[in-house]
Amino acid sequence: MSVTSEKEFVLVEDAAEGVLSVAINSPRTLNALNARIIGELRETFRECAARSDVSSVLLTGKGKAFVAGADISELSGLTPGEAAAFSRSGYDLFQIIEEMPQPVVAVINGFALGGGLELALACDFRFVAEGAKLGLPEISLGIIPGFGGTQRLASIVGISKAREMILTGNRFDAAWSLACGLVDRVFPEDRLWDESLSFAGLLAARSSSAMSQAKKVLNLSRNHPVEKGLEIENMAFAACFEHPDSHEGIKAFLEKRKPRFA
Repeated sequence: MSVTSEKEFVLVEDAAEGVLSVAINSPRTLNALNARIIGELRETFRECAARSDVSSVLLTGKGKAFVAGADISELSGLTPGEAAAFSRSGYDLFQIIEEMPQPVVAVINGFALGGGLELALACDFRFVAEGAKLGLPEISLGIIPGFGGTQRLASIVGISKAREMILTGNRFDAAWSLACGLVDRVFPEDRLWDESLSFAGLLAARSSSAMSQAKKVLNLSRNHPVEKGLEIENMAFAACFEHPDSHEGIKAFLEKRKPRFA
């Protein structure tokens, strides 16, 4: 892979044609999220979202963890106002990831705890190694998830499993996480990256215009009643036909060939 940008704690590389790798690079702290890393990730994903040559993104962590949580030392002594501001900084980052036109695959190679799991929940897919551990242990600190985890988790696994995870603060293994829909794929650790890269390549081969519209409608479905969701879907479906990819995709199907998307 070739490096395209390197910040203090975030490494960006071209992983394959149309596929970008974003790695949190603070293995000594198990990639714990602090204000600096959140800021670098926010800048990185804004840049990714604006790149027309990027069709999918892999997000991972260097070392033994995806992200082991928020940096607890930064939480110590926060006033309620400062805590609210720290929480909003996570909201801003995760909203950028969730709303960017390209799909993002979280490649979870170890611990994804607290803010790390909340970061993964903002991604479109979660692929994990067999030995990964996931959880929201904030309750053991006398606090609750503060980066949107209470909302995204319930929409992904349902309110019952969300209660179990948040109210116990327990760590859960890959098999449990797959069974309840928290993660999408589980692989042996030595195959995790290659399998994730292959999947990201498949996504990158699809129409980027249609991918963006699909993401938008799926995200909005969480926050609107069915009638409003159908209205939004209808507008997005029509918008697809403003882009040449729709004409090429349909024409290629009729001609029994692979499409050549813009």
